Amino acid sequence: MATTTQCADALIPLCRGEQSAVQTYEQALAKFEGRPEAPELRQILREHEQAVSNLRQHVIRFGGEMPPSAGTWGAFAILVEGTAKLFGYSSALTALRRGEEQGVADYEAALQNKDLSAIASPRSGPCCCRRPGTTSLCWSG
Repeated sequence: MATTTQCADALIPLCRGEQSAVQTYEQALAKFEGRPEAPELRQILREHEQAVSNLRQHVIRFGGEMPPSAGTWGAFAILVEGTAKLFGYSSALTALRRGEEQGVADYEAALQNKDLSAIASPRSGPCCCRRPGTTSLCWSG
């Protein structure tokens, strides 16, 4: 069985990815303000903010320490902003979608992580992070 430190270490990359998503959507919203896409982008931003909060709580609960920022993951936010400036809105939305797909892949990989398998189980109810149509990670205890 994994130690609590191993659990925290396995969750930190997910939290960094969510921190990056928050940065990315904040920058995207600045570019999309007043456009029809803005309300949905705002909702997705709120979901990522909630995921950061939930993951951070779990990392701390398992004895880990969260870095204050997304670190190198934050580079994706810069890419999306640059894409919007250079290629327009459609390309920026495509980049956001690809970021979401990578996030789903990260969560799916986490579900296969032996350090998390003892504490993670798909179920209904409060989850660490749940987005419609994606994999949920739920923790007991």
